[in-house]
Amino acid sequence: LIMLPAMWKWTCLVSHLLLSTTVSPLGRQQPPHPKRPFITFTGDQAEGNFNHLVVDERTGHIYLGAVNRIYKLSSDLKVLVTHQTGPDEDNPKCYPPRVVQTCNEPLTPTNNINKMLLIDYKENRLIACGSLYQGICKLLRLDDLFKLGEPFHKKEHYLSGVNESGSVFGVIVSYSNMDDKLFIATAVDGKPEYFPTISSRKLTKNSEADGMFAYVFHDEFVASMIKIPSDTFTIIPDFDIYYIYGFSSGNFVYFLTLQPEMISPPGSTTKEQVYTSKLVRLCKEDTAFNSYVEVPIGCEKNGVEYRLLQAAYLSKAGAILARSLGVGPEDDILFTVFSKGQKRKMKSLDESALCIFVLKKINDRIKDRLQSCYRGEGTLDLAWLKVKDIPCSSALLTIDDNFCGLDMNAPLGVSSMVRGLPIFTEDGDRMTSVIAYVYKNHSLAFVGTKSGKLKK
Repeated sequence: LIMLPAMWKWTCLVSHLLLSTTVSPLGRQQPPHPKRPFITFTGDQAEGNFNHLVVDERTGHIYLGAVNRIYKLSSDLKVLVTHQTGPDEDNPKCYPPRVVQTCNEPLTPTNNINKMLLIDYKENRLIACGSLYQGICKLLRLDDLFKLGEPFHKKEHYLSGVNESGSVFGVIVSYSNMDDKLFIATAVDGKPEYFPTISSRKLTKNSEADGMFAYVFHDEFVASMIKIPSDTFTIIPDFDIYYIYGFSSGNFVYFLTLQPEMISPPGSTTKEQVYTSKLVRLCKEDTAFNSYVEVPIGCEKNGVEYRLLQAAYLSKAGAILARSLGVGPEDDILFTVFSKGQKRKMKSLDESALCIFVLKKINDRIKDRLQSCYRGEGTLDLAWLKVKDIPCSSALLTIDDNFCGLDMNAPLGVSSMVRGLPIFTEDGDRMTSVIAYVYKNHSLAFVGTKSGKLKK
């Protein structure tokens, strides 16, 4: 199943390339059907865009997050059930929503744009977060989309009021003997006093529990969150962090981001705003977020810089690719799509590149940076969070692969960019999405393009 670009309105397609190979109950592969057509699903055009799509890996059922609606589809795109999420009376200046206290702003019918869709396998429920009421989430039963809960009583129940469908990303960290955690990363749309840009939340077994979405840890001085300082907006008025992708691997949770920064071009005395793609890493068990590290990432081919991250996907190397990269077949490989340059976020150039990163090599770069900082070398190099340079402090301790930070030298930035390996470029039809997997030792990638093409 191909994850489709957000720009594809109303129609969801499943490629015959992927449907044509089926598995019999005995596990034998059936030969591909040479003329099987695309299977399509068309929603209500009045409702607007489809925003997010997730597939239940156990049943093959597809959950589709749209404007004002959640769809549950069969694997052949037949509608099984729908759940309406909007529109409703709202005003973006209302905080908190009227269900908590009266809002004096005029209320108008407002669409609910789906901003995040996650399957919570452990509790057999769907987490569907929207743009209404400053970002409220519903917990829906997977079977029939019955609403199990909709937390709204506490400040932390509001994730972000930003309307962009690609503005929120969540990663579930699951445990066998305790409640799971939900790492949430979101654009804040100029409201850092209300919303942390990244946080870890409690994912309680009871969907109506008072502690649902509460911060994993929160006291007067420390919490499981990071907020963008208001001082940052005096330097970059439209500063925000856009979260393109997220995943967990080993002891860490990762987010891939796009964020503005001010740089001085060579030979110029004035600064200009550009966008930098960065990988963010946090330890799963770090309740104080002392392990927060940022690493700039990008790609270059034939002297052309590709720096604007469009999409990403985590896969395994597979035996054949692993040999050429000098890693193991089960090592994590990050497939990424970048567009050319780093000047424009919303109007990316059509030139794009598909690049791969070995996750272990990124982690090695982070470890080197941690070791040098704890030797007292350099500064924290995280301008947006600290605004001014803060020197690294020296401490005698061993920094191993799983080091999760102390209440010093954190949060930390890596200044030098980690470059990916370019494996494919496209000059005319910008690549906008990617998915990858291993088949018979080969690592396969599918990319979707701006015009709706599918490349294998």
